[in-house]
Amino acid sequence: MNNLLKKHAKSFYWASFFLSKIVIKKSTILYNFCRTLDDIADENNGLKIKKENFSKFKKDFLDKNFKNPIIHEMWLIIDSEKISRKIVLDLFDGVESDLQEKVSLKSKKDLLIYSYKVAGTVGLMMSKILQVKDKEALKGAVDLGIAMQLTNIARDVVEDEKSNRSYIESKFSSIKQTIEDSEVFYEKSFDSISKIPLRSRFSVIVARRIYKKINDYILKQKNIENYIKAGKIYVPLTSKINETFLSIFDFLKLLFVKNISYDNHENHNILAREINLNERI
Repeated sequence: MNNLLKKHAKSFYWASFFLSKIVIKKSTILYNFCRTLDDIADENNGLKIKKENFSKFKKDFLDKNFKNPIIHEMWLIIDSEKISRKIVLDLFDGVESDLQEKVSLKSKKDLLIYSYKVAGTVGLMMSKILQVKDKEALKGAVDLGIAMQLTNIARDVVEDEKSNRSYIESKFSSIKQTIEDSEVFYEKSFDSISKIPLRSRFSVIVARRIYKKINDYILKQKNIENYIKAGKIYVPLTSKINETFLSIFDFLKLLFVKNISYDNHENHNILAREINLNERI
């Protein structure tokens, strides 16, 4: 499982070195579950087979088919960490929305709701594993998940187009706007990290910094031609090391945060048109 994390989620694998063994174990169970869903949506099978595989996995999950170890372990996490089933169903909805001949999001509302479903949910579940209790901080966990997904979308425009998925327009101006939107969510998520127990806090700080750094490397391309030539953009090792050291200053800064004044209401009001976060939190 750690090899899967290392192969498919390099930024999170790097950050996982700063977690306790029990948190890593629970996190990898969550990752395994999410990865299984992603693989169903992204596999090379035809759309009909994808939908059948998705429906079977969802049914097995809802029926608690513990013959499937991925489902069994996920339910153990749901029960032990008191994760609302609605959060997991939101994740299923987000993945299912990709099971179409062509995916095309038409508005910022669609983009934010999709990003919540496929990534904000994961941030919320991960925060439960990290024993975050503060409700305002849990909203920040949603924001960090959305921020990271917006970065993914900005980075993967070419790759997504090959799968007939158009989350944003394939113009550098749209990519730049998506990055600007993600930066708002990264910023709003920062203070909420102060409510993560000390033992796990540094890992989230590092993951946030490294993922946010992807934005800088995308913007360095300056135009769509360079962006296409660059292929999939990653943060190089030297930059990861640098961001890890800079995370120490973030860690110290967060020690002085006492109360969270959550103020990302404009974006959460957009989410509230479809998602009641209070029911999930």
